[in-house]
Amino acid sequence: MIQNILILEDEKPNADRLKRLIKMIRPGINIIAVLESVTEAVTWISHNESPDLVMMDVRLADGLSFDIFEKVELKCPIIFTTAYDEYAIRAFKYNSIDYLLKPVETEELERAFTVLESRLQNDTQKSIENVLNFINPKDYRSRFLLPFRDGYKTLLVDDVEYYYSELKITRAKLLNGNEEILQQSMEELELQLDPTRFFRANRQFIIHIDAVQQIHNYFNGKLKVILKNNKNVEIIVSRDKASLLKKWMDF
Repeated sequence: MIQNILILEDEKPNADRLKRLIKMIRPGINIIAVLESVTEAVTWISHNESPDLVMMDVRLADGLSFDIFEKVELKCPIIFTTAYDEYAIRAFKYNSIDYLLKPVETEELERAFTVLESRLQNDTQKSIENVLNFINPKDYRSRFLLPFRDGYKTLLVDDVEYYYSELKITRAKLLNGNEEILQQSMEELELQLDPTRFFRANRQFIIHIDAVQQIHNYFNGKLKVILKNNKNVEIIVSRDKASLLKKWMDF
């Protein structure tokens, strides 16, 4: 469900038109801010919880909106708006739902919202399935078979402190300090690992419950996880997942 929208638009008539169209097709949506520049956007995103959607003009007052992604991480879906179509291919490299040419028409905006809502509904269904799997235990992965020299070797799940993704490569950090590269994606591991022992802290990390030394409060309701053997590894859990982490640790 889309509840909060951030608008990035440096021309007031276009911003007012966009607000009017949004309120027309989705009256219950809250437009939390309208920003005019890359600088304003970076500052706002750095200090606020992620909205459900960003309506983003490609050309802002002080540069292209693509510059934002080089300075901060924006986790929510994006609908790009612009008077120019030469940026379309570049726009879809990001978490883009659609690319709308100005002036934005009601039908086009409605279609983009429908696509996003469909995706969100599918994500919710997957979350429900994960909860059901937690309630009704199934067989979970106990080991990995890894290529080694001219053959293979096994890696036990119990020997892994945490899993992390870096440059689209999944790695297992072992209790002995070594690392192994895995073929599975983080999404595959999340389904294959026992959820009573492993927790998907964020997009980058899956942590073992015995690896956690402390949990600290972080700003905006987030939590920071401190590991026993790797205290310099920074693992931040979003406000949305913070309660799930605490329940997992207290089970």
